[in-house]
Amino acid sequence: MALGGNPVFRNNKAFRQPQRQAESSALATAQQGYVSAEQLQDLYNRPSAGPAETGRMTYDDVIVRTIGTLAVLLVGAGVGWMFPALALVGMIGGLVLGLVNSFKREPVAALILAYAGLEGLFIGGLSSFLEARLPGIALQAVVGSLSVFAVTLLLFRSGKVRATPRAMKFFMIALVGYLVFSLINLGLQIFGVVQDPWGLRGMDIPGTHIPFGVVIGLLAVGLAAFSLIVDFTSIEDGVRNGVPARYAWTAAFGLTVTLVWLYVEILRLLAILRGND
Repeated sequence: MALGGNPVFRNNKAFRQPQRQAESSALATAQQGYVSAEQLQDLYNRPSAGPAETGRMTYDDVIVRTIGTLAVLLVGAGVGWMFPALALVGMIGGLVLGLVNSFKREPVAALILAYAGLEGLFIGGLSSFLEARLPGIALQAVVGSLSVFAVTLLLFRSGKVRATPRAMKFFMIALVGYLVFSLINLGLQIFGVVQDPWGLRGMDIPGTHIPFGVVIGLLAVGLAAFSLIVDFTSIEDGVRNGVPARYAWTAAFGLTVTLVWLYVEILRLLAILRGND
């Protein structure tokens, strides 16, 4: 099972351990008292209860919860678009609730929806700020994010791309490297070592006119796309293992975290490319 990418799934035991299957209805009935041979045979002849009847998570559960979470995200983005100053509130609040939700053993729908609303404020405000300087960039980022999500889902469903142990090893190495670079870049910007608004990302690769941020941005988009593969794998394992239906909220939260990351990376990549024209 591949859970190394998204801490939302990695830290939740429900997606890491097979769940005990529900007892058959025939056995449960027999334990309550005497049943005739005809009644027992009738019980065995009935179709097995599906996940919905036994309280286990289904793909429909995940889809419904994810749509609801993304709807709240879009509402927050609309507010952030109209009031860009709220982006800072959304960024800090989203970070705090993101950590809280990631390490909670049991999902809390209200906290997950609150996270989505705050992240909406952040990406809405950020998009509005960049849109004022680079018209059309927000729509390009939305189309780019939806395209990457659709292609990733199709590749996963086809079985052509999987989160194999070897792929996960390279993914984790690249992810750690990207995080280290981001922290260094942020430090250089905070202490004024690099004056470019994008830090090292805005500087050209020596001997070329290609910003370093383009290479890093493409790597980040690739990492976010593969993180979606890891998320899909975790959800598939969760459904197969029969995790309780309430963990559909955890799955929705994990997907939302990755989609927000993907959108921000594409938005930043487009801003660097268009700012270099």
